Amino acid sequence: MRVLLVEDEVSLAETIRRGLDAEGWVVEVATDGEQGLRLGSDHPYDVIVLDIMLPRLNGYDVLKGLRRRQVWTPVLMLTAKDGEFDQTDAFDLGADDYLIKPFSFAVLVARLRALQRRGAPTRPVVLTSGDITLDPARRRVHQGGVEVEMTRREYGLLEFMLRHQGIVVSKAEILAGVWDTHYDGDDNIVEVYVGYLRRKFGATTIETLRGRGYRWRDGD
Repeated sequence: MRVLLVEDEVSLAETIRRGLDAEGWVVEVATDGEQGLRLGSDHPYDVIVLDIMLPRLNGYDVLKGLRRRQVWTPVLMLTAKDGEFDQTDAFDLGADDYLIKPFSFAVLVARLRALQRRGAPTRPVVLTSGDITLDPARRRVHQGGVEVEMTRREYGLLEFMLRHQGIVVSKAEILAGVWDTHYDGDDNIVEVYVGYLRRKFGATTIETLRGRGYRWRDGD
């Protein structure tokens, strides 16, 4: 697998590069946003690992630039735990996944393999799972052609789960992606909202994996 790593923390970039090299992957490193955008636009990669806080161009601008140029390479974004950006913004711009620093290298490898398997199809305008459709542009959800009323938080959780179909996501990842990185309340709120979605879309749509998290079953 060919990976572009866009990360300005030299020691972290080198650690990731060495680890992925040991996995047999070819890794090219860019240390600022402008270089990352140029390499990502001009060369084919299987996956791009993109930090948000970068010199010259931040990760959001790099991602926007790639998608404007019709580059649909899967992008995994790296975010600081105390960062000012919301991960949902990254999804709105076309990111495919994200990890919060510090992260486990094993988790990074698993996520990259999942993105590689998924590949880079033409970006769908509407997210779908079976007879469920979610239109991010209009923020509307339908099931079987009938519009479903959603609260803002229910919508956010549904969009997050649909973007991670078939992937196990932990409560912490859901809280960071749907609530925010500074949320310090009870993480059982995730269970509450998972219950809301199950009641609206079916009890079997979201699978619970004890000790690991939740997985949205692929509607296909």
